[in-house]
Amino acid sequence: MKLTRIDLNSWIVEMAGQVILIDPWLVDPLVFGAGWLIELSHVTPPAFTPETLPPVDLLLISQAQPDHCHRPTLERLSRALPAVASPAAARVLRELQFSSVQALTNFEQFRLGNLRVTAVPGAEVQFEQENGYLLRDEGTGETLYYEPHRSTPEIQRRVVGLGSVDVLMMPVVGLQLPLLGEVVMGPESALAMARTVKPDTIVPTTLGEVHTGGIAGQLFKPTGSVEEFTDKLTASGLASRFLHPAPGETLELVFSRR
Repeated sequence: MKLTRIDLNSWIVEMAGQVILIDPWLVDPLVFGAGWLIELSHVTPPAFTPETLPPVDLLLISQAQPDHCHRPTLERLSRALPAVASPAAARVLRELQFSSVQALTNFEQFRLGNLRVTAVPGAEVQFEQENGYLLRDEGTGETLYYEPHRSTPEIQRRVVGLGSVDVLMMPVVGLQLPLLGEVVMGPESALAMARTVKPDTIVPTTLGEVHTGGIAGQLFKPTGSVEEFTDKLTASGLASRFLHPAPGETLELVFSRR
């Protein structure tokens, strides 16, 4: 298994003979509410543009929000690229005329060769259930669980019931909003998830060096830090290793229990 970090929620995963592009944001800016609400831009240009990506076999979109389903990036990708998405994100992809879009929800599955994709219920955003994903190589059993916001202990236990998880890709630095509380899990919630899932490897996501503008951008309050999470993980006694790639870096992973 290979994981290439692009930035924020964007990744390239290579497993089961497939190249999977997750939640790509490759074009600035990233805008909520026409720019006056929130506007993000990369501090350093991403390692890839839509045109310099390696050949991709599957596009995987977890949510319909622009930090996961970024229209300016998607508009520059081939519309023939097969896509799996949450129902809300699938509507965006179909509006953009992607020709092969599979909407998944609530543990529904999709197969591509030896790759099995399972939609895991994730955060509720604007009254719609969005997705995390469980990716499994049916040949080797290697498994990655991607959750970009947060999930409930009940859902996490159900994932564990489907088999061991090699890589848990989750936030470890949280975000809080007034009245809504923690919308992206921070160190405490992440450690609780790690205790439940007990992965071989933890890789943090939803991290990025970005410029933030707009009225609401000033309301986001980060909770914790990568260092705080690693200290908690060490103190917990969990055997999971923690790997934090830099933007553009590729991790090539081998798992001791395989």
